[in-house]
Amino acid sequence: MIRLHITCEGQTEQGFVKAVLAPHLAAYGIFTDARCVLTSKDRRTAKEYRGGLISYSKAKQDIRNWIKEDNHPECRFTTMFDLYALPDDFPGYANAQRIADKYKKIDALELAMQQDMNEPRFIPYLQLHEFEALILADPQSLDWEYLEHDQPINRLTKMMNGKNPELINDGPATAPSQRIVAEIPEYDKATAGVSVCKKIGLATLRKQCSHFNDWVHILEQLNRSLES
Repeated sequence: MIRLHITCEGQTEQGFVKAVLAPHLAAYGIFTDARCVLTSKDRRTAKEYRGGLISYSKAKQDIRNWIKEDNHPECRFTTMFDLYALPDDFPGYANAQRIADKYKKIDALELAMQQDMNEPRFIPYLQLHEFEALILADPQSLDWEYLEHDQPINRLTKMMNGKNPELINDGPATAPSQRIVAEIPEYDKATAGVSVCKKIGLATLRKQCSHFNDWVHILEQLNRSLES
């Protein structure tokens, strides 16, 4: 059985992996676990603080440490980081800023990360543009957490009619999370994000978010690559 270790940007992504992705991949013979990226460590107490992609160099070291901890041929490693507010020490960052096409941009960044990690068992993944793009795959499902918000949810649904949630503008006021907060100020990513995505369902998430779907498809094939 493949053991898949996912380094997540924060607790919401970690919760998503455990609640939505891991049960799906189990059917493919893949045992999946996740942890938040290490941000700091108190050397006196050995206490670790995790969550938030502050710098690529710290994330890289954290991933490398996990690879050393479980250095077996059946293990694979991947990430679930946001493209939005990506730290500027990320490999290939400067060159990627000149690429207008968002899918080509993220492909270039993931390739640069893969080359920088230089580990054949590592599969980079960046979410376009952030976790909330998954929620915008079906904004109507926000009513699972936010009752009596019919009008704001309807406005989000109308806004997304026919639009690609992965290509929503990533400006500080127009990123997916900001669009949701503008309509539902009490939206809380940590408490609502995972349950809403679970309500939407993986099939819809994959249909609406092609880059996310490509990642899941690669993960589904991991046992086949091991057999070959």
